Amino acid sequence: PVFNVTDQDGNKILDEGILDYIRKSLGPESYFMPSIRSVGVKQSMDHTAIELTGSDRPGLLSEVSAVLRHLKCNVVNAEVWTHNTRAAAVMQVTDEETETAITDPERLSRIKSLLCNVLKGSNKSSLAKTVVSHSVTHTERRLHQMMFADRDYERTGGDVLDDRQRPNVDVVNWHDKDYSVVTIRCKDRPKLLFDTVCTLTDMDYVVFHANIDTLGPDSYQEYYIRHLDGSPVKSDAERQRVTQCLEAAIERRVSEGLKLELCTTDRVGLLSDVTRIFRENSLTVTRAEVSTKAGKAVNTFYVRDASGYPVDVKTIDSIRQVLGQTILKVKGNPDDSKPVSQESPTRFLFGGLFKSKSFVNFSLVRSYS
Repeated sequence: PVFNVTDQDGNKILDEGILDYIRKSLGPESYFMPSIRSVGVKQSMDHTAIELTGSDRPGLLSEVSAVLRHLKCNVVNAEVWTHNTRAAAVMQVTDEETETAITDPERLSRIKSLLCNVLKGSNKSSLAKTVVSHSVTHTERRLHQMMFADRDYERTGGDVLDDRQRPNVDVVNWHDKDYSVVTIRCKDRPKLLFDTVCTLTDMDYVVFHANIDTLGPDSYQEYYIRHLDGSPVKSDAERQRVTQCLEAAIERRVSEGLKLELCTTDRVGLLSDVTRIFRENSLTVTRAEVSTKAGKAVNTFYVRDASGYPVDVKTIDSIRQVLGQTILKVKGNPDDSKPVSQESPTRFLFGGLFKSKSFVNFSLVRSYS
């Protein structure tokens, strides 16, 4: 494969440190798991990983954070996605006192039980799932798998982009070569290739040839795929499912709402306090990324008014007065409710995602943030 890449500002990459990292990641020194479907890479006792899936609702992250604080669990890293009325989260927690992973079976069972009750809410028949493990996962890779398994691609008439914002996905069969050709036209953004390729892989398709290009703010992707058994897409129902799943994969990372960045000294219960303040000011979190390093907490939230109206400037001012003017930064205009894409850098190794018997040509001319 040939990749033409730039940095997120569209400039040529000149930093030797970055180039050396790419060489090692994609070269003979890199290490790839033999099975792409394997999520766990290695065991870790630094933290306990909690995976959550359930129905989205206003204040859900606040409720989950409050329960974890009550159970003396400190959230050190977390990522939360919402799409089409569904929510998924991968959270890494430690014991509040020992700052290590939680291993006691009874305590883990209690954590799972209480969190599952929160996810179900008042609707006890609502589908909710809580998984606790000590595995290290690629968080965004896992979130795609969780939402795919939760069937968030099924349209419910709720959290859906209009036709102008929805990706244009087309699937046709190339009978002479026994391929199915998938074409995707949509707005370009960081990690778009990652999102589409992960989904095709999770659906057990092999990409034999691909062309990727960008022109201005738009992206064009073309994939020649087959099933693992060598057959193309077999029916109209399967073709519709591929289309829906790829649309969902692209939409998951597009967040409607105002972007807020919080940077402050880390402490136990910080996430619980911040999300409680959001909830008390009638804001709901549509996406979140929480990270801590060297005693510092760097959190990004995408929020919108729980009633569906644009976020009021007075509401943001009130929250900043409580949290601190300098530690909470507002990105964008509070009146702007257009979808915005998450741009935090995430390591991604391409090994194993493409199995090709023919030349694979990728042309990433320019990436727009």
